[in-house]
Amino acid sequence: MIPNSPIRADRIAADIDALAAITEPGRPWTRRAFTPKFLEGRKWLEQALQQLGAETRIDAAGNLIGTIAGRRPELGTIMLGSHSDTVPDGGRFDGIAGVVAGLEVARALKDQGLTLDHTLEVVDFLAEEVSIFGVSCIGSRGMSGTRPAEWLKRTNDDVTLERAIAAVGGDPFETTPRDDIKAFLELHIEQGPVLQNEQLDIGVVTAIAGITRIEIIVDGRADHAGTTPMGARKDALTTAAWITLGVEELGKALASGEEHFAATVGEFEMTPNAANVVPARVRMLIDARAELRADMERFIEELGKGVAAIAEKTGVTVSEPRIVSDNQPTPGHADLLDVLDAACDTVGARHRRMASGAGHDTAWMARITKAAMIFVPCVDGRSHTPDEFATTEDIALGAAVLLDAVLALDTKLQETN
Repeated sequence: MIPNSPIRADRIAADIDALAAITEPGRPWTRRAFTPKFLEGRKWLEQALQQLGAETRIDAAGNLIGTIAGRRPELGTIMLGSHSDTVPDGGRFDGIAGVVAGLEVARALKDQGLTLDHTLEVVDFLAEEVSIFGVSCIGSRGMSGTRPAEWLKRTNDDVTLERAIAAVGGDPFETTPRDDIKAFLELHIEQGPVLQNEQLDIGVVTAIAGITRIEIIVDGRADHAGTTPMGARKDALTTAAWITLGVEELGKALASGEEHFAATVGEFEMTPNAANVVPARVRMLIDARAELRADMERFIEELGKGVAAIAEKTGVTVSEPRIVSDNQPTPGHADLLDVLDAACDTVGARHRRMASGAGHDTAWMARITKAAMIFVPCVDGRSHTPDEFATTEDIALGAAVLLDAVLALDTKLQETN
């Protein structure tokens, strides 16, 4: 129990254990969207929401929503939640902690006999993780009206995403964004080591980093590895290695400030990939993430200059860096960040502001409402692995912060509307 809080850690632990038990045989914590195990987990969540008195439904985007009507429903909705789907072989807390925290906030309000003026909704978003269709945040993009229409034709084993959304109870052709949600809050494990290392309880998320992916093609020349003199080679791999080191050096320089930045050569394909052949071609895909757009623009500019300099030095042809995808950073709403800071102080949670280097449903909800999120620590910063772990006490403290924030917003949102 948290002193002076109706949040109950034992209920949170039981919820997480119940969902963890619903997993693919021999694959701990595997419950991918659209699979039978995912639907089984959703059935459990639906029953848990109904037991506390919420009306449940699947919306057009395929999200599971539990609704507790407010005294003045015309004021709109305060929404809490995250996602219950997982990556393969690792996801006991990622997403699940946020759904369970929202569930516990609703229970705590009921225990106290409190009904908000606003309607309260707890949501389990569909397919936040990269799904079997190769795309992510399907439910939050759908709710916000930002899901690309062409995604519906994506297939997996001859089943389209269109059919899959319909199969979970959604309506893939209803794309009107919600306009009644006045605030959205999401709790999530940090997926990094900062809170643990600094012995803090809560991270108030200032922004979700923008993600830019950049492709570079290095065209060298295939030659015999044993007979071609070292000084006469056009080795694509050597040039690609120089570029990779340059990406790391530039990324570290941009990460030296207070704002979040990271850059990774995450995909690397080499041909002909034979022991006795000088590499002829390399394809590289860079994943860069920035809290500030100016940092991303600087990275792109400096990357282009660096690649050109390396190509001139090695004599190997290198393409200009090509932006494959480019998402802007999403700041947390300033009003909500202040409310969350105050809630941390109220419940006695040691906290700091910090950015998220990972993507979350909150980024898409911010397109249609005030949105923000909080992090709770996870052990050694591990995530997307069977070893991912967060303590019940940390999640419960996060839920207590959410509860205090919801109660404050129920009043503050009326003052600002």
